[in-house]
Amino acid sequence: MPIQTDTVIIGAGPCGLFQVFELGLLDIKAHLVDSLPQVGGQCTELYPDKPIYDIPAYPVVGAQELIDRLMEQIAPFKPQFHLGQTVTSLERRDDGRFTLVTSAGTEFDTANVIIAAGLGAFQPRRLKGAEAWENDTVHYRVKDPSAIDGKDILILGGGDSALDWTLELHGRARSLTLVHRREDYRAAPASVSKMKALADAGALREFQGTVSEVLVEGDAFRGLRVKSPDGNFEDLHADEVYVFYGLSPNLGPIAEWGLEIDKRQIPVDTEKFQTSEPGIFAVGDINTYPGKKKLILSGFHEAALAAFAIKSRLNPDKKVHLQYTTTSPIMHQRLGVKSP
Repeated sequence: MPIQTDTVIIGAGPCGLFQVFELGLLDIKAHLVDSLPQVGGQCTELYPDKPIYDIPAYPVVGAQELIDRLMEQIAPFKPQFHLGQTVTSLERRDDGRFTLVTSAGTEFDTANVIIAAGLGAFQPRRLKGAEAWENDTVHYRVKDPSAIDGKDILILGGGDSALDWTLELHGRARSLTLVHRREDYRAAPASVSKMKALADAGALREFQGTVSEVLVEGDAFRGLRVKSPDGNFEDLHADEVYVFYGLSPNLGPIAEWGLEIDKRQIPVDTEKFQTSEPGIFAVGDINTYPGKKKLILSGFHEAALAAFAIKSRLNPDKKVHLQYTTTSPIMHQRLGVKSP
């Protein structure tokens, strides 16, 4: 039998998790579906140790710590997670509700859908010609920093992830070389300055160039051949390679649901954060509207207004009153805390 619920949230990143909290305050239950095997989205998958400085009340918080705190915050509402699954079909029924089916065969009968899928069904941009060594010696995320201890490491890329991991790992590896196609970086200037200072001190090597081929000896991976801007080739020997070329944004099946799409993003209104289809909402990086800023903070705000819109949609004949968590006994009951 299909799972009946008020709301299905597609995406379990920070905005999807906070959406659970805002819905829970209004006594709305939610299920979450995410293609990754764990919650956290990009925060967990790509940069768990990355410091974030613009979350209210946190002068600095690690990306994984933020996810852990959000999980703690939403625990009273007992959300149900369906991980390692993608939504393969979404159809509106004659009664106005939606039938949503995942790649694992999980079927939902839901009144509302909230898309909090970040960049969509994102995949890392891959190193061409290295498919045979992926997840063995060629990696697209750092799962265990201790695994590189005493090894010769290459890091590819010029964005925040590449620079952050270069700064994090250089002291653990026997040698570390950062390879970027040009002298200009897309990462935070402070990170670039720290990296260049370490390179000047001999703690790591910085190399400009593009990968031309994988070096192989017999059946063994030996490193990469890199073409420098002046046209010369250099063989960079390594035990392992970490590739941070960024993500390839792909809406995946979302693009087939009949929603208005604008440059791989979903337009929404700024009152309800509803899409062109009533009952389907979008929060976080996947949506767009005039003045949109791709900040976690913005996604939290969007989640709050979407929750009130969904409450009104579920109970169209009742006025939704704003109640403050500080003073409302009803809020305290839902949060599982004692009223003063």
